[in-house]
Amino acid sequence: MNENLTTRYIQVQGVAQTFKTAKGPFPALRDIDLTVAKGEFVALIGHSGCGKSTLLNLLAGLAKPTEGSLICANREISGPGPDRGVVFQNHSLLPWLTCFENVYLAVERVFGATQSKAQLKARTDAALKLVGLTPAAAKRPGEISGGMKQRVGIARALSMEPQVLLMDEPFGALDALTRAKLQDELLQIVAETHSTVVMVTHDVDEAVLLADRIVMMTNGPAATIGEILEVKLARPRNRVELAEDSDYVHYRKAVIDFLYTRQAHVEKLAA
Repeated sequence: MNENLTTRYIQVQGVAQTFKTAKGPFPALRDIDLTVAKGEFVALIGHSGCGKSTLLNLLAGLAKPTEGSLICANREISGPGPDRGVVFQNHSLLPWLTCFENVYLAVERVFGATQSKAQLKARTDAALKLVGLTPAAAKRPGEISGGMKQRVGIARALSMEPQVLLMDEPFGALDALTRAKLQDELLQIVAETHSTVVMVTHDVDEAVLLADRIVMMTNGPAATIGEILEVKLARPRNRVELAEDSDYVHYRKAVIDFLYTRQAHVEKLAA
């Protein structure tokens, strides 16, 4: 793979997104320019309404930009594709299917035309094993915890062997202990799969713990990238050891300063 493709694996060039509403045009994003290297973990952070999820949806191909272009692996993103796996905050599992069947459905869609049923089953089993869900393979979503449901969602995305993993606050609805456990597991999964990850989060500690770079968004409407912080913390990362690490504290303070000093929360400004 050439150096340019490695360092500019994802390219967001001059992107703007305006939505048509009953009250007229609503500019969600403007002037978005961003590159993501292959194997990099990028976190998007900002206050509610800053367009984080809108940008992720554009990368997923679930929407098209009003202006600009998005490129992945030298190909324009023109719609959803198996090269980009998506994990939402809502796991979106089919409740009548087992964990295995929910993952198998995605595997079959991507590889069904070229691989045998035995190969499809092996792929599904491998994805469930990666997220530690082999014992729960035969259970339905109503029989497992919220954290386990998110694991199924991650397994489903990884089972397609995507070039890019897009995550929209995947742990936002979970309790603190479950969230921390899944964050640690995600670190291990990314280290094993060498995935390129773009993740939306509201959580400063989550962003610093997981990311190589943190993209900080200005407040909406017409949000844009305010600052990009490079997180130079060695991997593998241990949350307990990092808690008192001076560099970790510095990065955390820099993000908090941007969000709560330079980008004072819009709700407080309106109060």
